[in-house]
Amino acid sequence: MKIELSIITVNYNGLDDTCELIDSITFSDRMEVIVVDNGSISDEASAIESRYPHVKVVRSAENLGFAGGNNLGVKASHGDYLFFINNDTILPPDFDAETLVGRLRSAPSVGAVCPKIRFAWNDKPVQFAGYTPLSPVTLRNSSIGFGQADHGQFDTAHTTPYAHGAAMMVKREAVEKAGLMPECYFLYYEELDWSLMIRRTGYEIWYDPVTTVYHKESQTTGADSPLRTYYITRNRLLFARRNIARPLRWLSYFYIILIACLKDAVLNLLRRRTDLSKAVVAGVCDFLRNRQGKKQ
Repeated sequence: MKIELSIITVNYNGLDDTCELIDSITFSDRMEVIVVDNGSISDEASAIESRYPHVKVVRSAENLGFAGGNNLGVKASHGDYLFFINNDTILPPDFDAETLVGRLRSAPSVGAVCPKIRFAWNDKPVQFAGYTPLSPVTLRNSSIGFGQADHGQFDTAHTTPYAHGAAMMVKREAVEKAGLMPECYFLYYEELDWSLMIRRTGYEIWYDPVTTVYHKESQTTGADSPLRTYYITRNRLLFARRNIARPLRWLSYFYIILIACLKDAVLNLLRRRTDLSKAVVAGVCDFLRNRQGKKQ
């Protein structure tokens, strides 16, 4: 039987989270689930294979980053529709991937779709109900509904400028036309850049609240870690280099480096988080040197 849907998730030292995600998936004959073990310290790939023989496990000897890990999953997949989902998410019992497939089938112009995403903790507030556009100078935008209680006020489907990396379904043909996720970021901003790549080929990206995913958020990197701070800083500048035309790009550099990053470094010093201040400085310096930085 032909595989219609490929569910792809990347595991990095997150065996418990990954197993919880797999346990929440309702399997079918027209579906494959692919776990990319992205250079975990211990042999978590073998543990997943042993526990879930019906899951395809791809092992990378090194951590290839978010994009690199997902790209390995794409290369191992066979479905016409690719559902990229973070390993720190949970699918509710009523989750129906076919509803997202239906949105992708609704028009040739629809290339990607994201479900409603809610946080998995407390009263499960909304994390994502679509995005607003990024400012071409500050590169700031908003996640619609972020932090709000879900009373159905975000239950209308609409286009969105960017997909959310925690849960996004993409047509294979859109991937073939736009290319794989850009691996130059390693962590953070790659799905925003990829969204622009997909849109430049003529596709739309949709938010469709017909189904919901619950997200634990930052289980891999930590919500306030030097690793996260470093890549957010570096990649914000890299995104500007790749996607903002001159002269706005120079204004963006000026704002990010001399206003936003300087402010972040000083505030972190005042909080006695010198590790975060150093991460901000390292992110700026590595961007200016055109360096990837140390992968962790």
